[in-house]
Amino acid sequence: MSRQDRPAGAWPVPGGRAGRLFRLGGMTGGIVGGMVASGARQLVQGQRPRLDNTLLTPATAQRIARDLGRMRGAAMKLGQMLSMDTGLVLPPEMTEILSTLRAEAPHMPPRQLRAVLDAEWGAGWYGRFARFDLRPFAAASIGQIHRARTHDGQDLAIKVQYPGVRASIDSDIDNVAALLRVLGVLGRDLDIAPVLAEAKTQLHAEADYMAEAGQLERFRSLLGADPAYTLPQLHAPLTTPQVLAMSYLDSQPLESLLDAPQALRDWVAETLVDLVLRELFDLRLMQTDPNPGNFRYDPASGRVVLLDFGAVMPIDSAMAQAFRTLMRAGLGDERSAMHAAMLRIGYISESMAPRHQEMILTMFDTAMAPLRQATPFDFGASRLLETLRDMGVAMGMERDLTHIPPPPTLFLHRKIGGIYLLATRLRARVALRPLLERYG
Repeated sequence: MSRQDRPAGAWPVPGGRAGRLFRLGGMTGGIVGGMVASGARQLVQGQRPRLDNTLLTPATAQRIARDLGRMRGAAMKLGQMLSMDTGLVLPPEMTEILSTLRAEAPHMPPRQLRAVLDAEWGAGWYGRFARFDLRPFAAASIGQIHRARTHDGQDLAIKVQYPGVRASIDSDIDNVAALLRVLGVLGRDLDIAPVLAEAKTQLHAEADYMAEAGQLERFRSLLGADPAYTLPQLHAPLTTPQVLAMSYLDSQPLESLLDAPQALRDWVAETLVDLVLRELFDLRLMQTDPNPGNFRYDPASGRVVLLDFGAVMPIDSAMAQAFRTLMRAGLGDERSAMHAAMLRIGYISESMAPRHQEMILTMFDTAMAPLRQATPFDFGASRLLETLRDMGVAMGMERDLTHIPPPPTLFLHRKIGGIYLLATRLRARVALRPLLERYG
């Protein structure tokens, strides 16, 4: 298919490890070339070239976001995961660049889609439907979603995995990590191997749609009776390891609520915050992908719609208890107890320099301030995110600060941070202390 024939928004998924490595190599070469050119311009102007200036440019940001987005798969997913980091792994400038990956991905052209479904359902699959929209209504890092209707009138959402995604997970993650090393984004002494290993494990689970089907059913059994939530229903006859079929839920993105009444925005944000606490302390099972597209609103029922159960992490009792202890210490403003709990969780370690421990403890203490107040916290008016970002920049300047929390802590931190961003976008006002005390 030529570029002229390609539907708007469509881009073929590069298949095979060699092809995907070539795409990443091309991106690296282009960025390094741009850095050299930028450095040369600075020399001509009588300035000493600086790596941070030559790397973190708008052109570099666009190149990284564009190429990882076109690759999709684990390369794009890892970029999305890192974009939710809050200074624990990457510099804030880099997370801002990668945040563009949380937007809609390009989708497969129809020819590539048909090839995938022919392999999964067999030739002639189109006849099983009264209607099947070849253009997806959503496209993400691992798959895209199509609307369909069966001959007996069931409206379905069909999630189709991009070809080659499962086979390229490990190589994609290794290659993206190597790219970040080459570009100097990751410090030489920063040991990210445990994080990469956990990311590979999680992405292999996300790419198994039969496993996701099981997690969907599990969450339906845990939350299905709660009037605050709606979850899709699995359609097993059409589900395979690379195709997930479920009921289509008519809903709207949370972005559509930006001008909704304050009370509704407050309720949605409070419901999502409560969900995180419930997953951590009661269910001991957490959906760890806070992408905004995974949470929607159904105005007909007045419920929050929960989608995408590929990234699910079990939480053991020790981790839950450690976070409960940290939460209590934070609410009580007990600094020594916070320090001890953060050691157990892995936010800090005994081997860290005392000043680094103090920096992280102060950052956490700052983040706890809105949770201590008895009055509702105004997410929209708060400057807390900017304050934490400045603290993250300061920590990023500490080149000998190489400690990374354990992967489960990072994924939990990612979920909490993502929900905070959603509440901020909604300009919600939520009384957080009573929520935490309910689970304390």
